[in-house]
Amino acid sequence: MNYSFHLPQGNEVPILISVPHCGTEFPDELKDQYNPTLIAAPDDTDWFVHQLYDFAPAMGMAMIHATYSRWVIDLNRDPQSKPLYADGRIITALCPATTFLGEPLYRDQRKEVNQSEVDQRLVKYFYPYHQKIEEQLTRLKNKFGKVLLWDCHSIRQVVSTIQPEKFPDLILGDADGTAASPGLIETALGVLDHSPYSVSHNHPFKGGYITRHFGNPEKNVHALQLEMTKVNYLDDHETRYDHGRAEKMRELLKRVFGNLIEQLD
Repeated sequence: MNYSFHLPQGNEVPILISVPHCGTEFPDELKDQYNPTLIAAPDDTDWFVHQLYDFAPAMGMAMIHATYSRWVIDLNRDPQSKPLYADGRIITALCPATTFLGEPLYRDQRKEVNQSEVDQRLVKYFYPYHQKIEEQLTRLKNKFGKVLLWDCHSIRQVVSTIQPEKFPDLILGDADGTAASPGLIETALGVLDHSPYSVSHNHPFKGGYITRHFGNPEKNVHALQLEMTKVNYLDDHETRYDHGRAEKMRELLKRVFGNLIEQLD
């Protein structure tokens, strides 16, 4: 299975948590094609984000997270490979052939994954994750009349292929206000802005394919993406889980969700 799904505990609330980039596994039929040194610790992973959010079921929120690496297929890219941004930044492909820094992922140094292989990976690994999200959003909307999808991401403080300077600590994305209602956006920002972290809204990330595809506030289906720099829950090398830093972030996230639950009620 290319994802893990966790049911809510206790009183369910109309929020679904998605973590599409935390996967580190590679399917048996593909793993021998990759550079073994790179896939031993896939660098473009949103490391431990599913662990950071593992309080979600206890707050009544269902949670889905990827098990396979985004190097197999990126669950937050358009399945037709339409670019998410047009500002000149380097964007890896739906099925990337290089790392974010341009290192070849495959033993044969291929420049791209051919379309027939991409099509197979869409069927095997991409669509099942998205179908599970769709199923859960439909279920929650039928139960509560409204639903919020929260898409969770993390990134290194500096990725020079996107921008030369450090990223803010937290970046809330809502596709320029089209993926969620103003009330939910303001509720989330209201908590984040009163935290000790630097916060940005829709810049340099406004939400990926998941946020843009599923967010439809006119139909009471809302979606928000939170990007955070890894140093806020990992160590200074951005590789090991730092329980002290993570706990501070978890407390902030719990306050955000507490306020969102009230707003949705």
